[in-house]
Amino acid sequence: MTLIDAAPGLSDVSVAETTIGDVRGDEGFYHYNRYPATDLARSSTFERVWFLFVHGHLPEAAELDAFTARVRAERVVPQDLLSLARTIGATPGTHRALVDLRTVLSAAAQYTGMRPLWDSDADTRREDGVRLCAMVPTLLGAVHRAAHGLEPVTPRDDLDTAGHWLHAVTGEVAGPDETRAIEQYLIATVEHGFNASTFTARVIASTGADLPSAICGAIGAFSGPLHGGAPDRALDALDAIVTRGGPAMTVADAGDVARRWAQDELAAGRRLMGFGHAVYRTRDPRSDLLREVATRLGGRTAAVAVEVERAVVDVLAQARPDRPRYANVEFYAGVVMDRCGLPRDMFTPTFAVSRVVGWTANVLEQALDRHIIRPRATYVGPPVDQPV
Repeated sequence: MTLIDAAPGLSDVSVAETTIGDVRGDEGFYHYNRYPATDLARSSTFERVWFLFVHGHLPEAAELDAFTARVRAERVVPQDLLSLARTIGATPGTHRALVDLRTVLSAAAQYTGMRPLWDSDADTRREDGVRLCAMVPTLLGAVHRAAHGLEPVTPRDDLDTAGHWLHAVTGEVAGPDETRAIEQYLIATVEHGFNASTFTARVIASTGADLPSAICGAIGAFSGPLHGGAPDRALDALDAIVTRGGPAMTVADAGDVARRWAQDELAAGRRLMGFGHAVYRTRDPRSDLLREVATRLGGRTAAVAVEVERAVVDVLAQARPDRPRYANVEFYAGVVMDRCGLPRDMFTPTFAVSRVVGWTANVLEQALDRHIIRPRATYVGPPVDQPV
């Protein structure tokens, strides 16, 4: 059999067909089903978009009411699983909420009775998916609060997903502006093609494993700084620029300070977190949306970020005129989440609160195909002709 050599990282290789959505990198555009994703973020609620991922169409009013009520009820985690989350979160040592969540979810199949995908019908898989996604914000909030010596909050049935998430982390009910800002961020990040975490989830799903196992694998891939683990690092870069500018730096000065900082970082061979993307060859539409959100929220950090973006994009264009790089979703995500009161170590977990819906949709789609994903590798080691 002749092997087909693929590009490193499977770049530009199609490995499946999907009805979930697509990313058009050359156009700076992505969509969920038939709907432009950023249009949904500007006009819809998270629950409405979540319904689209579960059922393949946007809901009528009665459907949305029933779905919202169900999601709110499913936020209540089985007591044994919640106790496990508290125990893991309270364990002494350095904590990363996504690592803690992955550990908790590895036991979710046992505590919830979720069976292997291979042994479940489509309706059962869909029900399990909604339940798991609804539990994730509660569990993430629980491990975070336990790590800080706090009790988990009791889920409220009068909050939407964004409000529930902010409440689960901070213990406070956020205002409408902050809640809507986080909701728009969640909608914009539900799904984004066959990225590393989504592909990981689909590979695991192709083995017929249970849903929590597939999501645990996705979280492992997602936690890396080259994937979902960058929003806090992008805000760190803004902090470095502000520090370099000193206490007297004005918003108007931020561009010049950022330009010198970016030039020094590139000269040192360091990556500029929050800029560039593996697929987009033009502006990242998620970044443009979140700039709008950050500007609407206001504050000095948002104003500085706009000036920094302009300056850094200009430096990158001068460094590589053949391939300009733009701000990606992480750049303004950190600004928005910081402004809404989320601690920095919960930025990437916030990303996961939305992306788990996309992962689950991909897992359930993969489960419809009874073929295991099993690529080959080209052996390039020494000749196998040595005596043993």
